[in-house]
Amino acid sequence: MPLLKLRHAHISMYREMFIAWNSQTSQLLLCLVMDYSRGTFQEVIQKKREAKEVIDWEWMHNVLGQVLDALEFLHRLDIVHRNLKPSNVALVSRNHCKLQDLSAAALMTHKAKWTIRAEEDPSHKSWMAPEALDFCFTQKSDIWSLGCIVLDMVTCSFLGATEAMLLRKSLRSQPDGLQGVLRTARERRITHAFCSLLPEMLHIDPSERITVSEVIRRALESSNFRAPRGALAPYQRAVPEFISRILLEGHLDSILEVMRNFPRRPEVQLEVMNRLMTMPNDQLGLPWPPEQVEQLVAVLRRHQSVLDVQLCGGALLLRVLGRALAQDPAEETPRDSEIAAFLLSTVRSHPDSRQLQVIAYSLLTVICGQGHATEELQKAGLLRHVVEHLGAWADHRDICLASLRLLWTLLVDADTSSKDLLKKAPDSITKLLAAYPTDADIAEAGCAILWLLSMLGCIEEHLFEEVASLLLQSIRLRQDGALLVNNAYRALAGLAQVSELAALRVVVPEAQGSGLALVRETYARHRDDPEVVENVCRLLVQLASYRDILCELESSGIRALAQEIKERFPSSLELVSYAESLLLRLGEAGLPCSAGGPEALA
Repeated sequence: MPLLKLRHAHISMYREMFIAWNSQTSQLLLCLVMDYSRGTFQEVIQKKREAKEVIDWEWMHNVLGQVLDALEFLHRLDIVHRNLKPSNVALVSRNHCKLQDLSAAALMTHKAKWTIRAEEDPSHKSWMAPEALDFCFTQKSDIWSLGCIVLDMVTCSFLGATEAMLLRKSLRSQPDGLQGVLRTARERRITHAFCSLLPEMLHIDPSERITVSEVIRRALESSNFRAPRGALAPYQRAVPEFISRILLEGHLDSILEVMRNFPRRPEVQLEVMNRLMTMPNDQLGLPWPPEQVEQLVAVLRRHQSVLDVQLCGGALLLRVLGRALAQDPAEETPRDSEIAAFLLSTVRSHPDSRQLQVIAYSLLTVICGQGHATEELQKAGLLRHVVEHLGAWADHRDICLASLRLLWTLLVDADTSSKDLLKKAPDSITKLLAAYPTDADIAEAGCAILWLLSMLGCIEEHLFEEVASLLLQSIRLRQDGALLVNNAYRALAGLAQVSELAALRVVVPEAQGSGLALVRETYARHRDDPEVVENVCRLLVQLASYRDILCELESSGIRALAQEIKERFPSSLELVSYAESLLLRLGEAGLPCSAGGPEALA
């Protein structure tokens, strides 16, 4: 009965209780009905384990803060979860979790029934504290189980499922094994605010085990832990049941009515936005009229300090605006300059939130892409903010990609007055391209920016050769991508025009092969695409302006390539002009035709 009365933002709500008769086993079953969520911590851990990836530390701190908040609430009511494990921490959304499947004392102290449950799930007992195996459940038992969850999240990138289960079981009798695992984590640079607390959370003696309040206090003292209580305090009030019912069963108009009627309740607004995010496009009524978009922005502006509201609301706003522009690219976002300025302010208000930066940068790219708010944002310092923070999150791929795409959008309308600022960008971009050598999306965005920067004269001489090498590397990475290839060849042509060293970098053979061989391969793949062929020719003409490079062009079969382009595109004055310029330059140099002749194109 106490479980039915629980109301907390991070505990799955128990809806009702009923008794059913099981005729096969001739017994009565007590059934508790609670909210259902598709995802759990277990699925996140399993996916990261299979990919051998480290769980994002900010996300981990955020959701564990919510778990701690819920667990402290239960312990204040003298309720013990008794069955805490990853599969019992539900993910309502990516950034919102709830404890579920609390076990009643009657079940967990009934040895026969408990044994059946444990045998149905072989790993079930591995999350339980040593004393829980003897049916002694206390609040400290929950702390042990939470420690096991943290341990699994910390080690999922280097321990398999079986190894992790054996480790959890062994810690009950061999606690020293924990230090070896934590040492491995440190060597792999996996450091979280909770790592230092694990020895006290997983102490064999319950009396020596840390309490949930102490975990929260100690975590808050850590410099790299965002205080969960500041973000979660607004959710301490439960959402009224009638509102939950409206959100669950209502249509768009009734849900938006709830949003309008409770403007000062962040916990209600978060529930509203979570419900809207789960609705398909036809039920969500996309595209939204301007007044509905403004209503959502007003909620975000009112609760700017609440990170969870900003994350969920930002994702919803991105979906709404993205859908509107997908249906009508000329659609002007309502009050876009105000929205953009607010987004920049929000990013500055939560400088450590990586997820918020990705969402905000993506939204700013959508808005600035329409050209409506660019001037206002320039005045607000957006370009400077992006350039100066470009390499700040080099270890977070999504932020890097979102930053590059936003910078590209801003550069399209950049003027020469920003030249001194933009000279800082190439160094960061080259580092990002070097950090993600196999990421085609980052390469595509990086090449586009380097092209614009080369046109603006913002790439300094000491970077010419490095940039040229990275552009060639990017072309090799996605030869079939016309956009990447076009931008990379445009940038290479710009560099070759001002620097013989950059031009030599293209023709001098490297471990991956000569740049001229890459040019021929690009032409072979895109010979029916006049734009790609034109950009290839633009580079070759610049290379041919240096006498020392002419021999390399001749021996690489460029004469035959130029002749084929001239004959293949007779109606394109631009391409014919480029081809004739190449042939003339090679002829003036007095060099013989390449030994391979036309066969050099093969």
